[in-house]
Amino acid sequence: MIDQLIELDKSLFLYLNNLGNETWDGLWLVITNKLTFIPLYAFLLFLIFKKFGWKPLLLMVLVIAAMITFTDQITNVFKDGFMRTRPCRADGVSDLTRFVAERCGKYGFFSGHSSNSMAAAVFGGLVLRPYFRRLIFILLFWSFVVAYSRIYVGVHYPLDIICGMAFGALSGFLFYRLSQYLIKRYLT
Repeated sequence: MIDQLIELDKSLFLYLNNLGNETWDGLWLVITNKLTFIPLYAFLLFLIFKKFGWKPLLLMVLVIAAMITFTDQITNVFKDGFMRTRPCRADGVSDLTRFVAERCGKYGFFSGHSSNSMAAAVFGGLVLRPYFRRLIFILLFWSFVVAYSRIYVGVHYPLDIICGMAFGALSGFLFYRLSQYLIKRYLT
């Protein structure tokens, strides 16, 4: 059963990865770059400041920093624990992969980009939901695009992405709840 799932994952990866072409490679490299979305994060922090003020913003910045550190480090624990070779390094897959990324790490299960972007999307969407009801859907769409970029550039399988997004969603929700508790406990 597991072997069939892994083979299906490889096949789906090769199908999705090979949909790309050189015309779009530059765009997907920009999307997959972690620094590209700093303006989005700054805008979300600005909205949080406008709706909540300085003290809650500072508290949420600390919670966000803890959330990103948590998701990033747990991702590394999983990568080192499972030791699933990335498609750009896997025998029988790498020679069929359109490798577009600038570099390729050793292990890929699960995707840090996917978990971090989903955690940020869920956290930001839930914090701002009372003021911007549809924002969470825009942020979730953004997270899906970032996650897909990892397949496009050739560094993650679909299961790496799905598991990363699931973990990120759970982390985003839990850290949102933590921020709400801390605000009630210490700022109101």
